[in-house]
Amino acid sequence: MRITATLMLAGVLLAACATPTPYQPAGQAGGSAYGYSEQAIERDRYRITFAGNSLTDRETVETYLLYRAAELTHERGYEHFTVVQRATDEETRRYNTDPFYSRFYVDYRYFHPRYGWYGWHDPFWNDRRYRETTRYEAAAEIVMGRSRSGNGANDFNASEVLRNLGPDIVRPEVG
Repeated sequence: MRITATLMLAGVLLAACATPTPYQPAGQAGGSAYGYSEQAIERDRYRITFAGNSLTDRETVETYLLYRAAELTHERGYEHFTVVQRATDEETRRYNTDPFYSRFYVDYRYFHPRYGWYGWHDPFWNDRRYRETTRYEAAAEIVMGRSRSGNGANDFNASEVLRNLGPDIVRPEVG
């Protein structure tokens, strides 16, 4: 009884600590792979990525990517950037949350001459509990410039993006 209560308390404490990925460089929070990164391709062309954990929704990942593109453009002394390529990858995993499932699996199979093999699962021993998690990672290749390129929907003013998206950016807590 005491062990069960301790395990439940530990689970509640771990769940309370779990938060969506804040806007930060990848590798900053204890070596976490989540956050943004960029790689220079040419003087004015960069590949930017933002990876979120399973608590970070797709819209947030794409917003942080766009914000990083604007921030990088501003840091490099440019005024506009054009998104040349853009993609968002989704990775979904299912986890078995029942710790006894792997040890006590009961499965009865029988063959019916007309219908083939059938399986019957014991409702007591085969109560399977699954949890599904989804992670998103967005990537974009941008070209920076001093004036608009004329690509319409893919052309952004860095100052306006920073101003408009800035209030939605959640930075990591200090401490």
